[in-house]
Amino acid sequence: MTAYQALAADLRDRIVSGEFQPGDRLPIEPDLCVRYGVSRSTVREALRLLASQNLIRTVRGVTGGSFVAHPDPDHISAYLETSFDLMRVGIGQLMEIRELLEVPAAGLAALRRTGADLERLRGCIVGASGREPGEVFAPNRDFHIVLFRAAGNPLLEVVARPVFEVLEGRFVRDRAPRAALDGIDREHRDILRHIEAGDAEGARRATLEHLDNLRTAYYPSVEPRE
Repeated sequence: MTAYQALAADLRDRIVSGEFQPGDRLPIEPDLCVRYGVSRSTVREALRLLASQNLIRTVRGVTGGSFVAHPDPDHISAYLETSFDLMRVGIGQLMEIRELLEVPAAGLAALRRTGADLERLRGCIVGASGREPGEVFAPNRDFHIVLFRAAGNPLLEVVARPVFEVLEGRFVRDRAPRAALDGIDREHRDILRHIEAGDAEGARRATLEHLDNLRTAYYPSVEPRE
């Protein structure tokens, strides 16, 4: 481990431990040089590394400096989305991830949902009849995102969102058969019915069935990769 990596690791540990809170200003560069016995270039490399990891933000000017960043779930989602593409994760693997996340999330949503959650879920069901595939794609996707929120664990959405983004990027909406869209609408209504009733087991079962059916809808509607 180089000197700047060791310095970055120590500062990272102090941020994660809570010694430095979001919004706190880190010691200025000369102070870090003295405290750690390193050169100014080493300090700057360490700060650049922390900034690339979205742990700090740098502000220029007289009142500037390096400040501990506020946590942003979008940074995590963006990183995971890029990683999925770089790893060339397949549709089957993405659907497996969805099953691992969504089936238990549906059960939690049935137990934890609020009245506002139910209203948002209902608002995502627009009906497929007479609509083009592109018109119902976003509401159908949003149904699942709202379901994660209703489960009451924000990390579920953080991890799941990039899966949806990658699937959406590869999904050719005009290829989705009408029968599949009608089926998705029916299945979302069934999942919602169980969540409204507080039926965790029913919500899990309906979500698992829905995802099984989605697999057959996704595969013929996916753009082949080079």
